[in-house]
Amino acid sequence: MSNEGRNEGEQIEIRLAVPNDAEAIAVVLLESFVEFKAIYTDEGIAATTVTSQNVLDRFREGPLWVAVSEGAIIGTASAVLKDEKGDSLYVRGMAVLPSARGRGVGRSLLNELDRYAVAHNCNRMFLSTTPFLDRAIRLYERFGFRRTDEGPHDLFGTPLFTMEKVVSGKH
Repeated sequence: MSNEGRNEGEQIEIRLAVPNDAEAIAVVLLESFVEFKAIYTDEGIAATTVTSQNVLDRFREGPLWVAVSEGAIIGTASAVLKDEKGDSLYVRGMAVLPSARGRGVGRSLLNELDRYAVAHNCNRMFLSTTPFLDRAIRLYERFGFRRTDEGPHDLFGTPLFTMEKVVSGKH
């Protein structure tokens, strides 16, 4: 793995999450979105910053990954196969701790999601995001995601839009 954009010698490992990671994943989600809490509705922030029990529930729906640096979980993402044939991969719960941003963690998580999509013969990856998460939107765009008109358009009153990326299978 490249160290581009990282501290000298720092290694960031992306691995599948295990149930024992649920509490740390919930903390990453909370700490990653707390700065935006005032912009979300109360219900929208609660749905975004889920509890460790909600994280455990997600293990039944699809894989979760964590980004680990120096033994600490600093980022996370999860995915669910969607559509009748399972040929679309829904990306959700992607978050990187504020202290870890700008170090390639989000890109590394997206690369892992992309590999998973290719391995499962998905035609596309898609996600929903809020219009005020500028850094995340720029990351998604650099990774090839484009905004669509597809819903949902709100999360309990917090505005949302959908972005999708065609899975090319070329690595």
